[in-house]
Amino acid sequence: MPKKTKWRKQQKRRRGGKASRMISLSFGDYGLKSLGAYWVTSRQIEAARKVLTRYIKKGGKVWIRIFPDKSVTVKGGEIPMGKGKGAVDHYVAVVKPGMIMFEMAGIAESQAKEAMKMAAYKLPVKCKYIKK
Repeated sequence: MPKKTKWRKQQKRRRGGKASRMISLSFGDYGLKSLGAYWVTSRQIEAARKVLTRYIKKGGKVWIRIFPDKSVTVKGGEIPMGKGKGAVDHYVAVVKPGMIMFEMAGIAESQAKEAMKMAAYKLPVKCKYIKK
């Protein structure tokens, strides 16, 4: 969740298009690349991060390249149509095809590949393991 935003509520926008930024490895040697356009929630990012840090023990380093800065609003159950927009419920990161979401360094390739595979299970988007 961002510390401060200019506006509390955001519009939905469309989820299409390919990524034009964050498309190459910048920090680590191994990465997890998205193959689809999705909204990844902060909880899903945290679940994937826990899996990655569990696999590296105290050896390597993990970089999270996506940040949940888009607010998603939800209206309560059994509320009639109209009466304005709902309250902010959670935050998501907008992920496009080709975007690098996580990076790793400092561990063996076989271990990194397994860790990235397990982290991909926690995410709603189809992912691909890449290396430098």
